[in-house]
Amino acid sequence: MILNIFKRDNLKFGLILGLLAPFLSLLIFYFIKFFPLFSFGDMFEALRTNKQMVTAISIPCLFLNILLFTLYINSHRDKTAKGIFAITLVFAVASLIFKFM
Repeated sequence: MILNIFKRDNLKFGLILGLLAPFLSLLIFYFIKFFPLFSFGDMFEALRTNKQMVTAISIPCLFLNILLFTLYINSHRDKTAKGIFAITLVFAVASLIFKFM
């Protein structure tokens, strides 16, 4: 039943997947690098003060979206892939703006 949900070809579903994948990657990054010693807020404070960390966090987030995009393009679910691609572009541009400001 859960796998049937991922077989949708819908733009809104692609947008939701495109948003959830980076947040999942961000949580994984937090638990690998920061969890025992620092809180989630401490991680964001470190991001604010150390801009090189933005790249370290955004690359896995974008990579996960690229994997999802490739999966949906290869299975000919183009509407879902368009949603994932749109969010990936927004996320990439936002990361660049955050890093250089």
